[in-house]
Amino acid sequence: MLVAGVDEAGRGPLAGAVVAAAVILDPARPVDGLADSKTLTAAKRDSLALLIKASALSWSIAEASVEEIDRLNILQATLLAMQRAIMGLSPSPGQVLIDGNRVPVLTIPAQAIIKGDSKVAAISAASILAKVARDAMMDDYHKAYPDFSFHLHRGYGTKQHLAEIEKFGFLDVHRKTFNPIKRLLASQQP
Repeated sequence: MLVAGVDEAGRGPLAGAVVAAAVILDPARPVDGLADSKTLTAAKRDSLALLIKASALSWSIAEASVEEIDRLNILQATLLAMQRAIMGLSPSPGQVLIDGNRVPVLTIPAQAIIKGDSKVAAISAASILAKVARDAMMDDYHKAYPDFSFHLHRGYGTKQHLAEIEKFGFLDVHRKTFNPIKRLLASQQP
């Protein structure tokens, strides 16, 4: 039976889509060095992402947009991104293992595994693909909005990012339901 690992990146930041990845690893072509993406350097994640894409039986990356996050809430948007990533796999898995404690609505048997990104190779692989894809999105944001250091803070609510919002205002890529953007919007109401 084919088993897919699923993880996301970008639940906590103030900006950008939430990204999910799903991976079905090939048992005949193991990838050495898989681990929770947060424990790896950017260079190691990038090299592993290439290996995963080259050797996996199937992989898929999907997202839920800033608009979907603001409309649904971050949890529901995350589950939607995971659903989309799983549906993008071909062949389809017979089982899905998901990092965390929630499972999206699926027609495939699924199990949530807390800290799965450090316990299950396929979830580690998904963690790496999701993080690399989201970091690339943040690099693109920095190019599009050079006043904001998205390449450094990755959209998280760091002191630097908050100072940039204070100085330049918020962007379309900012999540309007997340503080401090939400407070800023409320203070601008007549």
